Amino acid sequence: MNTTIFSATPIGINSHLVNVEIDITSFEKGFFIVGMPDAGIRESRKRIQTALKNSAITLPECCITVNLAPANLKKEGSLFDLPIAVGILQSLAVISMTKKFIKETLFIGELSLDGTIKSINGALAISSDAINLHKKRIIVPAENAYEAALIENVEVIGVSSLRELIAYIKNHETITPCATKYTDYLQEIVYDVDFSDVKGQKHAKRVMQIAAAGRHNILFSGPPGSGKTMLAKRLPTIMPDMTFQEIVDTTKIYSVSGKLGNKPLIVNRPFQSPHHASSLSSLIGGGSVPRPGEISLAHNGILFLDEFVEFRRDVIESLRQPMESNKSDISRANYSVSYPANFLLIAAYNPCPCGYLGDTKTVCVCSKIDIQKYAAKLSGPIVDRIDLKATVNAVTYEESQMIHVNDVTSTDYLKEGVIKAVNMQRNRFGSQRYNSSMSTQEVEMYCKLTDAAQERLKIAFDVLNLSMRGYHKVLKVARTIADIDESELIDVKHIQEAIIYKS
Repeated sequence: MNTTIFSATPIGINSHLVNVEIDITSFEKGFFIVGMPDAGIRESRKRIQTALKNSAITLPECCITVNLAPANLKKEGSLFDLPIAVGILQSLAVISMTKKFIKETLFIGELSLDGTIKSINGALAISSDAINLHKKRIIVPAENAYEAALIENVEVIGVSSLRELIAYIKNHETITPCATKYTDYLQEIVYDVDFSDVKGQKHAKRVMQIAAAGRHNILFSGPPGSGKTMLAKRLPTIMPDMTFQEIVDTTKIYSVSGKLGNKPLIVNRPFQSPHHASSLSSLIGGGSVPRPGEISLAHNGILFLDEFVEFRRDVIESLRQPMESNKSDISRANYSVSYPANFLLIAAYNPCPCGYLGDTKTVCVCSKIDIQKYAAKLSGPIVDRIDLKATVNAVTYEESQMIHVNDVTSTDYLKEGVIKAVNMQRNRFGSQRYNSSMSTQEVEMYCKLTDAAQERLKIAFDVLNLSMRGYHKVLKVARTIADIDESELIDVKHIQEAIIYKS
């Protein structure tokens, strides 16, 4: 008997429909899986046979042929265990699902030898595309049910074993569809760090506020111990809360990469800080089976690259395309995958190999040639893509002893300005967008300058020899600074501050 069960496989964060076709004949014995399966799928034959046996289902002596269609679509992992087992049970008449039920349902899950159904990666990605695949129902492992149920208008049935699934299909047991409201997982985020912990650095904290308000990338330079890492780790405390769509998009990435763990959702902005010895594939994504890299795991959050110039030159240069397109494209011989990578970059480095160039306390011991070689690791195209540049100087003893009451550089104060700017941008764009993402046409439309500001920008354009990208970045930063002040027009003080951060 021939049966077709529907499943899906995530490629990138998008899902593709897979028809699991089962044919059973009694002329010979065997179990064959065709349709471009990987090694994990080919090994599923023994898992499925043993799981059925331990679920009190005896397979007759027969030949089972499984075709995963379309054949030219790459399939991987163990999520096809469940649809193959269900197809065999339907073909053997152990269960009897209607054509309508089969047509409306996606099955995904990995089987244990005892018949239990184990969690899989990518449940949210498949659930979010179920409607586009013309399916109204998805049967998933119970551990993935709350994750998959985040998507509305999709009936999510969580099952823990083959026995339970068979009882559900036979109407011997009722399983209530899982319902998840993302607000159930939201709670007031309490951070154990505050910007007031960082002594001094008022200028650098202002840079962090502008970055959080308009999603602008930062390049920090300063001697060791000046507070660059402390500042970076406190940036999440002043960023706006994630929206529902940002939560879904971020959780999908962690789901397909297998990094969701016990968390049903990613509700806090990610903070990724890879080591400077990281490889190209670990940062950008890749591998024989492409997986999201650090830049995608930082999607809707922060990517902190400490010791920036210590990264390999090819790794640094690989950031150029994702910083422009907000995605990471990974190509293989048979297919290409794109992962979202809309992150806020904080890059920090020492000004020279010894770290003390320009420091007022410690004398730099580097030669001029060493300093030039060190600085040459940062190419012009990379630097031109960074909106805000600032020097973080060593803290003086007087600054270290200061105790501020109602500190204007505390997290609460800085976040207040960020929220003002975010509200201005939401009113402007009508969606969750930031000034850094403005197109050329939008820059001309929304970056209206006073006459004095226009004159100051003209002088800076010639003196700093700005590229058109640099010119537009100055305007975008000035727009964010004006938004913090809740000003519709960009005044001379806004453009002056933006120029300082670009020079």
